[in-house]
Amino acid sequence: MTTSTAAATGMPAVRPYESYVYAYPHKTAYRPLPERPALRELWAAEPKDALSLYLHLPFCEVRCGFCNLFTRIGAPEELTTRYLDALDRQAVAVRDALGDEGPVRFAAAAFGGGTPTFLAAGELERLCDIAEKRMGADLLAVPLSVETSPSTATADRMAVLAGRGTTRVSIGVQSFVDEEARAAVRPQRRAEVEAALGRIRDARIPVLNIDLIYGIDGQTERTWLTSLDAALAWRPEELYLYPLYVRPLTGLHRLAAATGPEAEAVEQAAWDEQRLRLYAVGRDHLLAHGYEQVSMRMFRRAGAPQEGPEDYACQTDGMIGLGCGARSYTAALHYSFDYAVNMGEIRSIIDGFTTTEDFSRAEVGRYVDAAEARRRHLLQSLLQAAGLPLNDYRARFGTDPREDFPAELARFADRGWLDAQAPEGLLRLSPLGLAHSDALGPALFSPGVRAAMAAYERK
Repeated sequence: MTTSTAAATGMPAVRPYESYVYAYPHKTAYRPLPERPALRELWAAEPKDALSLYLHLPFCEVRCGFCNLFTRIGAPEELTTRYLDALDRQAVAVRDALGDEGPVRFAAAAFGGGTPTFLAAGELERLCDIAEKRMGADLLAVPLSVETSPSTATADRMAVLAGRGTTRVSIGVQSFVDEEARAAVRPQRRAEVEAALGRIRDARIPVLNIDLIYGIDGQTERTWLTSLDAALAWRPEELYLYPLYVRPLTGLHRLAAATGPEAEAVEQAAWDEQRLRLYAVGRDHLLAHGYEQVSMRMFRRAGAPQEGPEDYACQTDGMIGLGCGARSYTAALHYSFDYAVNMGEIRSIIDGFTTTEDFSRAEVGRYVDAAEARRRHLLQSLLQAAGLPLNDYRARFGTDPREDFPAELARFADRGWLDAQAPEGLLRLSPLGLAHSDALGPALFSPGVRAAMAAYERK
């Protein structure tokens, strides 16, 4: 909700960009698990016939100014080899913990990071072997998504990915305007980006996703349209439009730290208005060019193949994460390893991972009770443009989300964030609500999760 909209309704203004909610609870709500539960016990009663597999590679050639992902720059002294060795040990332990009492099947796989294609072609082959031979994922039969960057999307790496069954490649371009890329502390040139896109298309991987960012310093509607049109020239099956965030401990945050609080507040309001305006420009431009809006960020070209599996639902099905930045989800516990943004801390965690021999227990995580499961389901469904079928919620929980979350949904309705014209039995966001997804998502966080996140000591 903008300031003018708030004034018209008499409601307090809401910042439209509080945080991007891609998982709930957030990792800053995780804590060390004193009992270190055995993975075999955690997964014993879990359905394992439609799991998602995620392999995390915490390496990048550079660190962008906006990035707070769990990644480090470079990999000296055969670190990638040692990391893959540890990943292999972890995969053996996790697959053993899943057991053979019932069917274990993966419905989807993804390699993320960091930048998985930081690995050389031979190392990517080994990564695929870990997924297939250790975990049992049939990469030729399930959707496989891999993240890449312009400088690492080389022909030999793309050939490996295509040969091993990759169905989707996502490339972080952010801007086709060289000056904007530099402003985001992302050293690249448009010619290099275009060459990388050509190599991806030459590999004939079915789905190309291009990530773009709006809200960069100096970016205008004209330059934003320049990037959008440059991306559209490649007819990508998917486009993600991300608002820029300046997060603590990142490069851009350090550059902005000298700003005083009063000036910062004024700049923040202007920046919010800029991002909302550019979001609307980007959304309308893509809709006019035959794309469908899937969420605030995601747009899919009409008729393009859908990368995700038909039988995996992030709200209900489990996830196996391998690597020191990956999460795993059971119905009752979300778990991972320690989390950090500071480069020194990240290096220490990665080094510790590479020397770990026993991966049979969960180390850091957060338990998810029935109330949190309801929140997670509502949040992850409502942030999709398709919305939440009420019957799906009732079938799982035996209740109605309007009864479970009356105050939150009433506030959303008062702000115009819910679609009053949605079909009967469907809870769906309005266009205004989708635009404010990064305010709406955090508004659904429970008090307990909020308190844990606030108490987290950044490192």
